[in-house]
Amino acid sequence: MKLFAAAVLLTAATFACAQVAQTAQAGQEKQAIDAAKAAADKWLALVDAGQYRASWEQAAPVLRNAVGVAQWEQGGRAVRTPVGAFQARTLASAQYTTTMPGAPQGKYVVLQYTTRFADRANAVEIVTPMLDADGTWRVSGYFLK
Repeated sequence: MKLFAAAVLLTAATFACAQVAQTAQAGQEKQAIDAAKAAADKWLALVDAGQYRASWEQAAPVLRNAVGVAQWEQGGRAVRTPVGAFQARTLASAQYTTTMPGAPQGKYVVLQYTTRFADRANAVEIVTPMLDADGTWRVSGYFLK
């Protein structure tokens, strides 16, 4: 009977430790999502204002190394001009991940927004901040559909 009780206690302790670890990980992911969203919101404000050069300068090195500033400015105007002025944005989903296709290992948050522009009522924006080596969240990807 004592052996059974010890086994039950050990199982309960193992389960409790696993729960604590999961809770801690969930808390860390929520903090990462909150910090990444704050960085994305500041960055999106630059894009919304047509400040494409400033948005490029504040982007993650991964984005800046992949796309030159002139190409970024031209692409920003080409993508955003047809949809008109920004009106409203609502976060639809946020997912923390450590892998992204074609990107280095790291800490990423994929944010999906439902966005209303003057000339497109139901656009979807996908913004992907990543945690840089200096501990700062910076946008590494942007997609408007």
